[in-house]
Amino acid sequence: MRNLKKALERERSYLVELRRDFHRHPELGLCEFHTAKRIEEELERFRIPHRRVGETGVLGILRGDGLGTGTIVLRADIDALPIQETNPVEYCSQTPGIMHACGHDAHTACLLAAAKLLSERRADFGGEVRLVFQPAEEIGQGARPFVEAGVLDGADRVFGIHTASDLPSGTIGLKPGLNNAAVDHFRIMILGKSAHVSTPQLGADALYIASHTVVALQSLVTRLTSPVEPVIIGVGKLVSGTAYNALAETAELEGTTRSVSQESRERIRELVSRTVSGISDLYGGTTEIQWTDFAPPLINDPQVCLEAAEAVEALLGEGRTVTDRELSLGGDNFAEFQIHTPGAYAYLGTGNAAYPHTLLPNHNGGFDVDEEALILGAGLYAGYTFFKLAKRT
Repeated sequence: MRNLKKALERERSYLVELRRDFHRHPELGLCEFHTAKRIEEELERFRIPHRRVGETGVLGILRGDGLGTGTIVLRADIDALPIQETNPVEYCSQTPGIMHACGHDAHTACLLAAAKLLSERRADFGGEVRLVFQPAEEIGQGARPFVEAGVLDGADRVFGIHTASDLPSGTIGLKPGLNNAAVDHFRIMILGKSAHVSTPQLGADALYIASHTVVALQSLVTRLTSPVEPVIIGVGKLVSGTAYNALAETAELEGTTRSVSQESRERIRELVSRTVSGISDLYGGTTEIQWTDFAPPLINDPQVCLEAAEAVEALLGEGRTVTDRELSLGGDNFAEFQIHTPGAYAYLGTGNAAYPHTLLPNHNGGFDVDEEALILGAGLYAGYTFFKLAKRT
């Protein structure tokens, strides 16, 4: 592992330049055409066979020539967010209204750097490494096509990383068990009946119905769910009305639920649907609600966490692994892979007080990462591969 760290140090410039290139050219989910092409160019350089999964997902297959056996899947997500960047760095996003505000540019660069190193050291490990560059994580898509394509079939382990501004650069969060909440998306369409505001009895005000719905959904959490089990029901978008003096004929709401168990997930969905329908009926409207599963709960396998922690210690020494990081009600569909294959999601510390923007939370226009952490991120991917696939004597 000491030699691995030295080899990664030599890739510092490559890592930084690659991450900044991705940062300058962010793309939204399912539109990552430039990103996918760039990934393929790098895999070609490393002589790693690859193919597309869907239009913008990339799968690379790297086989070792050594004595080890097994198959592991390494995953990085590649999409950006519809957020305007406010951090005036020289590698600032060149696409107005879109930026990498969640570290996916760093994940992609780290996995490519690990692929480069592994390709140069094929003789040091055996078995097979499947490199997953997944699109559309931010919109809850992109993972299932890889599962449906059989990428997890026969795999022994799946491993991924995510930047974490709440952890100091140089540390790794590896917590067994529940790490992230289940995420569902809902869209509520309300149909009322337009009328002049002076004669509300002649119509059905969709905006009024929507307003009551927003308030009622918040009360579900405080009165109909257990206070000791985290639940979130959030409405982030409400569009309604065409004139200041007319009852709105339609309204549309979009929001999300977060829960930490399948039972809670199903109950919250039923409560939301019933509440929306009841309020609409009361005030003379009709509703349609559409649900989209974004991600199940992300649950790290304890054994895989122990293995990954051993790889971290071999790379960095003791005392760098954080095992009690707080539960996050943010979701990640890396969890889709963990349903099929034992796996762990490691949180790569990227916060550095010397660079205040690295302390900002994800999905903030000023978000950035401490680029010193990129070496460790690449080392995690490569180190875990050697840990599992290299024959040890």
